[in-house]
Amino acid sequence: MHRSGFFKIFFILSAISLLLDWYVYKGLRTFTSSWHSRRAAAILPWAFLSLSVGITLLFLFAVIVISSANGMTGFHEWTFGLFITFFVTKLVFSIVLLLGDLGRGGVGIANAINHHKDSISHQYFPARRKFISELAILLASFPFLSFFYAMFRGKYDYRVHKQTIYYDELPEAFDGFTITQLSDIHAGSFDNVNAVQKGIDLAQAQKSDLFVFTGDMVNNLASEIVPYISNFSKLRSPYGQFSILGNHDYGDYIKWDSEAKKQANLERLKQHHKELGFRLLLDENLELEKNGQKISLIGIQNWGRGFVQVGDLGKAMQGVDPNAFKILLSHDPTHWEEQVRKIDTDIHLTLSGHTHGAQFGVETEGLRWSPVQYRYLNWAGLIHQKNRYLYVNRGFGFIGFTGRLGIWPEITVITLKRKKH
Repeated sequence: MHRSGFFKIFFILSAISLLLDWYVYKGLRTFTSSWHSRRAAAILPWAFLSLSVGITLLFLFAVIVISSANGMTGFHEWTFGLFITFFVTKLVFSIVLLLGDLGRGGVGIANAINHHKDSISHQYFPARRKFISELAILLASFPFLSFFYAMFRGKYDYRVHKQTIYYDELPEAFDGFTITQLSDIHAGSFDNVNAVQKGIDLAQAQKSDLFVFTGDMVNNLASEIVPYISNFSKLRSPYGQFSILGNHDYGDYIKWDSEAKKQANLERLKQHHKELGFRLLLDENLELEKNGQKISLIGIQNWGRGFVQVGDLGKAMQGVDPNAFKILLSHDPTHWEEQVRKIDTDIHLTLSGHTHGAQFGVETEGLRWSPVQYRYLNWAGLIHQKNRYLYVNRGFGFIGFTGRLGIWPEITVITLKRKKH
């Protein structure tokens, strides 16, 4: 979607938000109507209205500024977070209030049809609407508190996801071989170094044989990772640390004075990968050897449906033994859908990221939902088709919305096992 399309959506959301403000304001006036303090009863609705409208106007200002700024900053992300928090809260409040009003209206219409003049009903309606207002406040408090948790704690609530995958073709020497995967660091969004370090320590504590990073080190600028080089450079594994680029790493989402400066930014980012101790794979492959047996590790530049497509899978596969056990690092899971599973590459495992699981959703034993599923067929976890597997990491960092709710930041640990017959 083009930038103008996003701006149109943001302006429509702002208009809806202002309409919701009026409806919530009316509901709050009903809620406070029986308060003994008339001053307090008048202040609360007006205080809400002023705050909510102010946040919407601040959000509109941020949307206008972002069109000329160098990408999203912490100011944009926090403004968007506050706007979304209030928008969802107001939406829940308004839905409850609307259902109550529809029920009240239905009773009124029924009485009119039956030619009733029921004084009890007229006395009952105001009390009923006050109860609905109280219920609306109670239910709306859940998303309000949840989104604040997401912004202050949830975005650093790192979770380890462990997955064991069995293969017939896995060399015996690699039976039990472990891989720790991080993806989508988005260093430009971090605002708590100590919290980030806890996530890094948790990743290192897995003591895996191999460490891989599957793209989006930064939001836009190579300089964003510099304050965290000493932190992420602590990630080490016996068989090395390998990385690839993601769509954000190319600097496509900000304005550059020249193509030369944009390319220089990318070259600096590549150098930072080296400083971190990561071997950056740019459409290339290498062999990992254990006890005389080998597996192939392949890394491709970004290729994604609707995003930058510079990766060349054919080039990345050059020289790979057709009979080798193959692991591919590819940032965008749509690459697996569009190319990897459709051509005769016989790649056993693809590791991706990119989607973040939208940083919002529900993952329980009986329910798995995120709005990102309307954009991506494979958006989180392990996907299996025939003898090919795709694992989509939910992301270590965050961008856009400065929080995570339900879809927590992920550290993936994959154990490769040889099938026993």
